[in-house]
Amino acid sequence: MKRLKVTQYLESNNCVFLREGSSHSIYMNILTGKKTSIPRHADIDEITVQKICKQLEIPQI
Repeated sequence: MKRLKVTQYLESNNCVFLREGSSHSIYMNILTGKKTSIPRHADIDEITVQKICKQLEIPQI
């Protein structure tokens, strides 16, 4: 899945960008306070996307 699509989905589900890491970006769910890292690759594996959604406590894509 394209990284842009993943970040747009996160932002539409109450998640905000916090900061950049060395090879990833940090997003936080503003409702729960949960944080996770998003790899800075053009394509992100479907399993990784599912884990990101689970960590942020948002519905699966």
